[in-house]
Amino acid sequence: MAFSVSATVDRLKGRLVWLLVAGVLSCAGLVGAADHWGLANSSAWVASESGYAQDRILVQPKPSTSDEALARFHSAERGKVLRTFDGIGRLQVLALPPGQTVPGCIATYQASGLVEFAEPDYIGHVAAIPNDPKYLDHTLWGLDKIEAPAGWDALSSASNVLVAVLDTGVRYTHDDLKSNIWVNPNDGGHGWNALTGTNNPSDDSGNGHGTMVAGVLGAVGNNGKGVVGVAWRVQIMACKCFNGQGRGTVSDCVTCIDYARTNGARIINASWGFTNSLALSNAVYSLRDAGIIVVAACGNDATNTDVSPTFPASYSLDNVVSVAATASDDSLANFSNYGATTVHLAAPGVNIYSTFVATDSFYYTDSGTSFAAPYVSGALALMLAEYPIEGYQSIINRVLSATDHLPSLAGKCVTGGRLNLRKALTPIRLTGFAEGTNGPFQLHLAATTNLTCVIQVSTNLVNWSSLWTNTTSSAGAFDCADAQSTNYPQRFYRAVASP
Repeated sequence: MAFSVSATVDRLKGRLVWLLVAGVLSCAGLVGAADHWGLANSSAWVASESGYAQDRILVQPKPSTSDEALARFHSAERGKVLRTFDGIGRLQVLALPPGQTVPGCIATYQASGLVEFAEPDYIGHVAAIPNDPKYLDHTLWGLDKIEAPAGWDALSSASNVLVAVLDTGVRYTHDDLKSNIWVNPNDGGHGWNALTGTNNPSDDSGNGHGTMVAGVLGAVGNNGKGVVGVAWRVQIMACKCFNGQGRGTVSDCVTCIDYARTNGARIINASWGFTNSLALSNAVYSLRDAGIIVVAACGNDATNTDVSPTFPASYSLDNVVSVAATASDDSLANFSNYGATTVHLAAPGVNIYSTFVATDSFYYTDSGTSFAAPYVSGALALMLAEYPIEGYQSIINRVLSATDHLPSLAGKCVTGGRLNLRKALTPIRLTGFAEGTNGPFQLHLAATTNLTCVIQVSTNLVNWSSLWTNTTSSAGAFDCADAQSTNYPQRFYRAVASP
């Protein structure tokens, strides 16, 4: 992204001092094939009370296992490969052979010596919605709580950022969504439906879960209709991996993860949870390798996820952001999970008004960490648009370092804070002055609170060295001095966020 530079020249005793201050800061910038994705009958999984599909398992071949050796073993065991994910270590979904049980088949493959693991295809649920909330407030109170209007003064559009909503699908014809729905240039679809193996990811759920998530994230802004999302403009990829009752399998989620990864998504919103799965973990790790951020709802069981984890929210991977829910009175929602080490931040999640699946002009109010997560996804999309050449770690750190600390969140999440869009989008500003005619040059950095920044110096705008690294105070600032400035006829300074 192009940067804006303003220069302050201080001519004192022949010294020429340049402060390069960017309105848009960047760590690296100067401051100053559809058939592959699923099967037509993939929605025909058989559920069980034991929590996994009864007609399939997941296996991960060892790196040393050849395709030929694995194929011979499949044939001998009468196992049919339903899908292979080459980008996730050749992970395979296998149809259960006739007469076999899931535990028996897993034991057979584990004993073969050919696989890293074999596991059930677990069944998960979209983050449940509490059954007793009072839907009294049908306004977008959450956007005021995260200071979105002030943030939008800096940026409201992430039209070049693709966010995948992995959920029950999205009503992509909704009047307040259709302008922000991604179009696949290869097939004209709007994403993928892992349940039917088609490019029609329409939301057919009774609770409209995916459509509501999409609205919080990116309902079209400034169009005179209904609601506005955190990002007024954004590309929403709809990926359906949960059925109309909000139930889905790991394999269908992995299918959508693989689709999102290979089709250019930068963020995946995961408002759902599973028990731990090695296959799901590996799929999320493949997203990390691709620099893709996963924003996950931490769940609605009023449970400490440090003790009772839910996944993907509890994966200790640096591309996963776990989100709790807060209410309009700044309290932690009474249904929200929490975790001092496994939940990163909170966002509004009670009485959230958003687009709904019933018609193209319908809206509804609901509660849950499911609707807190897309607040963060929308904010991260705007951050990616603002700082396009920064890595995912830096983008996440910007958001986490810009939270509002709330008493109700102390010890309940890593940051102890709730999302604040204004602070996240606040640029770093560098100013300076000379202390007397012969004194060193003094620098003042202003940014958001608790942000680690590096002030760098150069004499030629080519070679830069670190002068000072510090973390901004609760007032969002720190000062330093360049003791060597008196020894140079010309100095240039810039400030960057520490990755």
